[in-house]
Amino acid sequence: MQTVVVTGASGGIGTRLRKLLPAVYPQIRWSDLVPPADLAAHERFIKADLSVASEVERAVDGAQGIVHLGGFSTEGPWETILQANIVGCYNLFEAARRRGVERVVFASSNHAIGFYPRRRRIGVEAPVRPDSRYGVSKAFGEALAALYAYKHGLRVTSIRIGNVTDVPADERRLSIWLKPEDLVQLIRIGLEHPDIRCEIFYGSSDNARGWWDNAAAFRLGYRPQGRSEEHRAEALAAQAELAPDPVGDWYQGGAYCSDEFDDGVADAPV
Repeated sequence: MQTVVVTGASGGIGTRLRKLLPAVYPQIRWSDLVPPADLAAHERFIKADLSVASEVERAVDGAQGIVHLGGFSTEGPWETILQANIVGCYNLFEAARRRGVERVVFASSNHAIGFYPRRRRIGVEAPVRPDSRYGVSKAFGEALAALYAYKHGLRVTSIRIGNVTDVPADERRLSIWLKPEDLVQLIRIGLEHPDIRCEIFYGSSDNARGWWDNAAAFRLGYRPQGRSEEHRAEALAAQAELAPDPVGDWYQGGAYCSDEFDDGVADAPV
């Protein structure tokens, strides 16, 4: 990788990666709607609105790899999700094809499979069960990634990110926590491993309470260093302060499942 473009540079994950990725890839082009507030003089930034195809194409021109974090990063109105996460994702992959980009790492989300019960362990072959419009957009991105891999030859990796923080914040996040350095590992596999064609990984660290079978990532060399149980006491103490959420506490997607919940399946067994 000579040049890597990272979209969503001003977001929470992008901000963390700006501290970690330069040690791996010396030529990184950071992109977002607005520059990061703490952008350093040596960092290269290019403004791009994902919903504008010409701006996306200009941002990725000359790159060998893309880490696509950009878009609307939580639940929102349909029109917002449509423009940022669906139109924007299409523009990103099409720009990558047109400009000869070799690899794309797509930041998918656990919310693409949020309506699986917490007691069920699932692999990447499980059908998507999005818990929100946001989750639908991530499922769309995974499908788009497969299209561009098998039809147009891009090498693509979708990472169903759990929760990227320094420490897990509550009981649910003990199961889905992703240490930032472990995310860098997964990104490097996506950008560098010779056997990548079209893969889906779960973005989680070494979590004893985890719900996901991450065999695909382990097969390609992933060795997570973060262990959520080391933060168990603090996370459970924080959980005790939260109000009960019968729907959200049953499903892997948490509050994304209970938000706007209306006569659905409150406690699916599988």
